[in-house]
Amino acid sequence: MNYRHAFHAGNFADVIKHIVLVRILTYLHEKPSAFRVIDTHAGAGLYDLTGEEAQRGGEWLTGIARIRQARFSEAAAPLLAPYLDIVRAFNPTPQLQVYPGSPLIARALLRPQDRLVACELAPGPRKQLIAALRRDEQARVVDLDGWTALPAFVPPNERRGLVLIDPPFEQPDEFTRLADGFAGAYAKWPTGIYVMWYPVKSRRATDALARRVAEVCGGKRAESNCLRLEFSVAPITEDGGLTSAGLLIVNPPWTLAGELKTVLPELQKPLGQGGAARFRLEMVRS
Repeated sequence: MNYRHAFHAGNFADVIKHIVLVRILTYLHEKPSAFRVIDTHAGAGLYDLTGEEAQRGGEWLTGIARIRQARFSEAAAPLLAPYLDIVRAFNPTPQLQVYPGSPLIARALLRPQDRLVACELAPGPRKQLIAALRRDEQARVVDLDGWTALPAFVPPNERRGLVLIDPPFEQPDEFTRLADGFAGAYAKWPTGIYVMWYPVKSRRATDALARRVAEVCGGKRAESNCLRLEFSVAPITEDGGLTSAGLLIVNPPWTLAGELKTVLPELQKPLGQGGAARFRLEMVRS
């Protein structure tokens, strides 16, 4: 499949991915030492929800638009607030106009000592990302293929941080490249936090990816240090659009699974399409 960010900005998959990203970065704030965020397939950074690409499918209408209107419990609301506050900062009026991508969400949570490396090879999105970051001294946009950048930028000097791997899945071997790219990076930096996004279209492909990642980071342990989250807003169909997406989170913060168990059930109703959504959350066995 071809998952170009501009066509899907603010959809259910973005919402889930960015909630997880924000929760991890918030956790990293608990220590004063610096951290680095490495975004291997950064995209344009900011997406116009009124533009032709976002309007074509209107996926944000069943994603971030619903979440902005939803009411959450006293337990879930504080966990979602930092994410929603970032989206709100880019949309000061009640009407949603733009949606921030992963690099701008990460940038919003950098402290003065933290840094961001955002990789984007496509000329158009890279130019947009540079403009969105406005020559920010804490954020560096790199004209480099994400798969090349992945082993090149780890371990970072800070020795703390997160690698987000979110490829467009334009090539048929993208699942293999994702597994291989992670394995190479993990060998160099086994203490980093890794977040890998993937579309769920083939159960065989996603299960194979999860097993491979678990084998790499789990070693001889029965249970790896890999958390698997999959969120489905409707049944998967062979010819239909994307209705299910997943994240593999290696070295997740110890608080993350509990936070997600609080938040995810409250996202099922607003994000569901034709019924409540479903989710899967588990540690992957190696």
